[in-house]
Amino acid sequence: MYEWNGLVDKFTCLRCEHEYVPADYFTGCPRCLEQGYPVSLQVTYEQQEPWNINNSARGMFRYVDRLPYRTFPTLGEGGTPIIEVKGLENELGVPTVWIKNEGQNPTGSHKDRMSPLVVARAMSLQCPAVIAASSGNAGVSLAAYAAAAGIHCKIVTTSQIHHLWEKAIRMTGAEIIKVSDSIGRWEIVRKLVEEEGGYPATNYHVPPVGSNLFGVQGYVTVGLEIVEQMQKTPPTAVVVPCARGDLLWGIWAGFVEAKRMRWIEQLPRLYAVEPFPRLVEVLAGRDYRGEFPGDSRLLPSIGGNTVTYQSLHAIQSSGGGAVVVSNEEVEKTQGNLARKGIFAEGASAVTWSAVSKLVQSGKVDEDDRIVLIVTSHGFKGI
Repeated sequence: MYEWNGLVDKFTCLRCEHEYVPADYFTGCPRCLEQGYPVSLQVTYEQQEPWNINNSARGMFRYVDRLPYRTFPTLGEGGTPIIEVKGLENELGVPTVWIKNEGQNPTGSHKDRMSPLVVARAMSLQCPAVIAASSGNAGVSLAAYAAAAGIHCKIVTTSQIHHLWEKAIRMTGAEIIKVSDSIGRWEIVRKLVEEEGGYPATNYHVPPVGSNLFGVQGYVTVGLEIVEQMQKTPPTAVVVPCARGDLLWGIWAGFVEAKRMRWIEQLPRLYAVEPFPRLVEVLAGRDYRGEFPGDSRLLPSIGGNTVTYQSLHAIQSSGGGAVVVSNEEVEKTQGNLARKGIFAEGASAVTWSAVSKLVQSGKVDEDDRIVLIVTSHGFKGI
């Protein structure tokens, strides 16, 4: 039904670099998992075959040579704008930042880059349903793309899901399953996958490995778009809201490919924004496989008490870091960004405050070209 990309060569572990035949590895690298390390795999493409941006296509279809499927259900995802905001010397300590507005995707978030590839994979395998554990954005997106493609969808969430997100999911015809807490969602997803043959969009392993590797490849297009859109003045630093690092890793992978193709000379530094210290502690020496308790009640999209290897890999490989922005800063930082014309979900808006903190710490300065990733618009009531 959907066309596989013949340029896909193998899947490779981010940690041990062992190579695998392309297939589904829902719990990450088998070798690393045996050693107690949950680690994601990445898609490796045939390096000898040339590839090009398809200039006649729009959105994600411009980059199908670097996606596992060349065709997939579409609602018009990708191709989101980059907006330049000048004159921020007094406010942020830098003269200019650029905003990559992923809120302009069809269902209002970056998750629309992951969902079509997950659905394409599920339908290619003739799975009865697609499954996701979600607090909102991923569930809304997967439900919409499943409806567009005609496959059943089940979203496992908690009773704290916002009523607007719940309505958006139910109206597609998707099924909602509520559990008491976030970690409890993963056991339900595991059963739906292993006992009922459902196809998972999201992680269900503790500690996590990240979301479905086919879907995460969609985020590579964010990095490729940034490079293409800013080809005259490529960024030196990119600030990304982060939970388990799917988007963070995808952007990094896009930059790595752009550097391999000599479209950029060096990798931009990636900075993850989190609601309490997780990656901050791991970068200081803690084991990434531990638990990191904290409060993210106003930032559910970047909540959770776990860290993934892919997040750590992207940060360290790019020479970046992590910065904490708390619940108490959400309203102010949303207002600051809104006064620039961008109404963003709280978890997206915190990137604005993060820049000030990065300037104060000396990690970025007025000579940096900084891109903020707005992952979701603010019209969802959060």
